[in-house]
Amino acid sequence: MNPQVKVKPDDTRARIVEAAEALFLRLGYAKTAVADIAAELKMSPANIYRFFPSKNAIVEAICQRCLAEVEEQAWALARAKGRAADRLERLIVDILKYHKENLLTDTRVNDIVLVAMENSWAAIRTHKETMRTIVEVILRDGVATGEFEQIDPRQVSEQFMCATVSFCHPVLVSQALQDGEDIEAAARSAVRFLLRAITPRN
Repeated sequence: MNPQVKVKPDDTRARIVEAAEALFLRLGYAKTAVADIAAELKMSPANIYRFFPSKNAIVEAICQRCLAEVEEQAWALARAKGRAADRLERLIVDILKYHKENLLTDTRVNDIVLVAMENSWAAIRTHKETMRTIVEVILRDGVATGEFEQIDPRQVSEQFMCATVSFCHPVLVSQALQDGEDIEAAARSAVRFLLRAITPRN
């Protein structure tokens, strides 16, 4: 590789986020300083601040990346073939599994989640609306095929999200896991119960 080739700013941002996340998981958010992240990358703290104004801003970038991963999976599911009811059930279960596998491995991860939620509320609010829209898209498919009754997909999507929040909110998922609940079975039962209200009775 030519040593004169410069690293793109986006590449540097990605390296900072990746190194920071690894240190947060290893040391904990509170014990990790910007200087530690800089040392890990063999650069100066001033260079970190060129890309992120604070440690919280790095956490926000981690949060946004995680939200983007969830949304990408959700949109793929929304556009997939199959019964709308099955897709809605899988949507909630997949979100739940994502939080279990990627966000809730130990208390250090919980710390990152809490900081991200406190400092990235605008991003989280946008994410919630995106997920509601995805539910609305699936509901519209179900109405169009006659699988669901002639409901207002937007209104029902809002109610659906409110009713399933305990399976999609990382802090609530964490609490349920600590209490030893079979949260996946509960999620499936809840979705099926909700969908019975809009499924035609033959």
